[in-house]
Amino acid sequence: MLKIGLTGGIGSGKSTVAKYFAKLKAPVIDADEIVHKLLEPKTSAYKKIISHFGKTFLTSRKLINKKKLRDVIFSNNKERLWLEKLLHPRTIAQMQGYAKKIHAPYCIMVIPLLFETKLPIKVDRRLVIDCPKKTQINRIRSRDHAGIKQIQNIIKTQASRGLRLHKADDIIRN
Repeated sequence: MLKIGLTGGIGSGKSTVAKYFAKLKAPVIDADEIVHKLLEPKTSAYKKIISHFGKTFLTSRKLINKKKLRDVIFSNNKERLWLEKLLHPRTIAQMQGYAKKIHAPYCIMVIPLLFETKLPIKVDRRLVIDCPKKTQINRIRSRDHAGIKQIQNIIKTQASRGLRLHKADDIIRN
């Protein structure tokens, strides 16, 4: 089976493109969706995150406060690396497990940090969703209501646009 790694910077339109592939009946495995499940109550990742960051990171409904978590990890590199070390291996393992169950000629694997992570995820082609930085910033501000400083911090943690385009096998300009 051909594994296509769909990636791009935050706000580039990865989720939108993945939805188009899904509408066309292409199998899609999305790392972000897996992470959302890993953060659900009673999971081992949830318990480790609360143990590490404390109960102040819970909402009144006992869910992880993702905004608060994002604020910390994108302002503190040590905490971001701790969280990545916790979540990335679990995410990759689940993605590989899902891929083994797919009986199709290809699948789309949405991996936002495909070029940043050093984990053993093998894809046959790298499809980069690209957009200008200004478009990226405007989309993130609109979607996440994040401040410009936080957006810049997030973008700094990701591979540069130039590196993504250089490593791409295919590019969708969005």
